[in-house]
Amino acid sequence: MPNRTMAQRGDTLACTEGILETAGMSPVMRKLASQIQLAAATDASVFVVGESGAGKELVARAIHAASDRKDQPFVAVNCGAISGSLAHAELFGHEKGSFTGAVTQSAGYFESASGGTLFLDEVTEMPPDMQVHFLRVLETGTYQRVGGSDLLRANARIICASNRDPAASVADGRLRQDFLHRLLVIPLRVPPLREREADAVILAQRFLDALNERHQTRKVFSRRMLDAMARYDWPGNVRELRNAVQRAYILADAELNLELAARPRAARQAEVRDGQLSLPLGTPLGDAQREFILATLAHYAGDKRLAAESLGVSLKTLYNRLDVYEKGDPGAPRG
Repeated sequence: MPNRTMAQRGDTLACTEGILETAGMSPVMRKLASQIQLAAATDASVFVVGESGAGKELVARAIHAASDRKDQPFVAVNCGAISGSLAHAELFGHEKGSFTGAVTQSAGYFESASGGTLFLDEVTEMPPDMQVHFLRVLETGTYQRVGGSDLLRANARIICASNRDPAASVADGRLRQDFLHRLLVIPLRVPPLREREADAVILAQRFLDALNERHQTRKVFSRRMLDAMARYDWPGNVRELRNAVQRAYILADAELNLELAARPRAARQAEVRDGQLSLPLGTPLGDAQREFILATLAHYAGDKRLAAESLGVSLKTLYNRLDVYEKGDPGAPRG
């Protein structure tokens, strides 16, 4: 039977901490919170892009918690962990005796999420043949269990996430273009913590407040740790921050004072000089690819055909990527 993650109402709200509660947060996070509320008001598919640990699942849970489906299941699926041979059965369920080991009838992810939200994490890792089956469900709204003949109606809102640029995933064959078009109705980008420096201390305080409330303590951050958190680059994003606060809390009697290696924040701006594009080390691959494409297009004065030839991609592929960037979708240039 598939390993499912279902969130109850209270757990869902707890997991949205720092996403919907944006008082004092950076403008980019307040904008994201507004986008979440708009997305929650519809049943359209949402594609969330962000680095590992940035909070993509928190965004998905926030959308679910603010939607009319909030009292129904939230089912999270790691697409990279779906077994190739059992993928169909895991997604759509199976009938008793439909294959070796199928000793009982089992509901799949779609059926378990009926009425609620199906969250496809790392969707770009979904096997291509499975994408075909999934696309058919999105187009027809129906599916069958493995070994079954009854048509079941899909009633789950789809939210998917990836740490990869979706346009690049299409270009390198990881993601079918028609599948992406079905998924990328509402695009959301979760900015990494280094792009919203002041948020780290605010989030850390919220995590500490929650620990103090849970354990009936009154621990505080030392000034040294607050300064270190403000300087640190947080390559593991919110997940790393939460773990650091918890670790410091466990080790502290009254004042948290965890050492963090001070890492200078690299400038995140691309620079073009004399026909050369310079990018700082540590630039996310999707961002680097975007900057390279846009710099090449600028080099050829906007001539897309020449730019595509120079980049070694088809004109159609270039148009697809530019369309994603220009809409402000995941991977779009930052101002």
